[in-house]
Amino acid sequence: MATTLSGGSVKPDILKDVVVPRGVTVESYEQSDDNEIMVVNMGPQHPSTHGVLRLVLELDGETIRKATPHIGYLHTGLEKTMENLSYYKALVVTDREDYLSNLINNLAYSLAVEKLLDVEVTPRARRLRLILNELERIASHLIWLGTHALDIGAMTIFFYTWRERDQILDLKEMMSGVRMMTSWICPGGLRGDVPEGWLYRAQKFVDNFPRKLDEYNRLLTKNPIWIERLSGIGKITGEDAIAWGMSGSSLRGSGVAWDVRKSNPYTGYDEFEFDIPVGSNGDVYDRYLVRIEEMRQSIRILNQALKDVPSGPVMTSDRKIAPPPRAELDTSMESLIHHFKLFTEGYHPPVGEAYASCESGRGEKGYYVVSDGSAIPYRVKINGPSLKNLQALPKMVEGLYIADCVAIIGSIDIVLGDIDR
Repeated sequence: MATTLSGGSVKPDILKDVVVPRGVTVESYEQSDDNEIMVVNMGPQHPSTHGVLRLVLELDGETIRKATPHIGYLHTGLEKTMENLSYYKALVVTDREDYLSNLINNLAYSLAVEKLLDVEVTPRARRLRLILNELERIASHLIWLGTHALDIGAMTIFFYTWRERDQILDLKEMMSGVRMMTSWICPGGLRGDVPEGWLYRAQKFVDNFPRKLDEYNRLLTKNPIWIERLSGIGKITGEDAIAWGMSGSSLRGSGVAWDVRKSNPYTGYDEFEFDIPVGSNGDVYDRYLVRIEEMRQSIRILNQALKDVPSGPVMTSDRKIAPPPRAELDTSMESLIHHFKLFTEGYHPPVGEAYASCESGRGEKGYYVVSDGSAIPYRVKINGPSLKNLQALPKMVEGLYIADCVAIIGSIDIVLGDIDR
């Protein structure tokens, strides 16, 4: 017998005492001699799906027999939008894709465009890019930790992590005037230098943050309720994680020591010492431990990077991409024309293609850009980690409970803007 239910408002008699969680609607119910399967919608408004993700769950009692992700509710056509903007103007779109790692998105796209143009950035720009990327990684992991704990019922840690993340947003605002969508890292370098006192304030955050991490550890890491809630669920082996294309902390939690910053160093990461934390069980608890240790490693990188920041300009002097000095605009007609054409028409990379990737808060974030010689990219393709990590979710939740599904979704740290492109 199969009964289709309208918005969960009508239930067969056998379901009259079933309490359906908020954000979950009953879609259908099937009964046979062997088992009873109920199909429910988890999302797209469920608070634990971290955006408009819809999971269709086939339940045998409380046990998940099958999970099917449905995406597309946030589709905005970002890639096609970029293909209708000049290379410089397309930069602002990268902020809005994975909106929790906007500076890392800026860098991946800028590196791809710089490959097309064969442009080198200055030493100071390289160093500041690295510092901004590591601060962004910490901010991303902080919002992950706070919301992950909140999903599971630990409310206090949410307020603590938000407090520290806000300090990083203050640094971004001090630098650019914007707290999130900065577009500050651009092809050729940075839009501008950091203001006076910014490096001191960044170092002050770096000095204080390890004590905050210790506070999170005291609250969660050895908490028996936290351990019981996360251990042994959502397990995936390293081989399966690689087969599904997973990356980032979700892959490293399964014991695979792969990090773009180490395997394909960019913007000077090969100049610094840091370790790649890995898990051993590939479960939700291991993915939690990996991200906590990654924040410690980011602090380790920042302590090295902030010691001796090179002086000099933050924008390349290559005239095919860099605007002329502002002082020349009043005295040189050629500089004025160059400035006008650069910002109205844009630059023209030679015909070719380039791919560049960075290690974002969720994994490998790559941009593939194709040039046809015009001022507008012919093709832009984003390689987002959230989509690939989500692909493995059905395998990880099979045979577990809905409450476990909530914890597993949080552990892979998806951002729907990175999925619905």
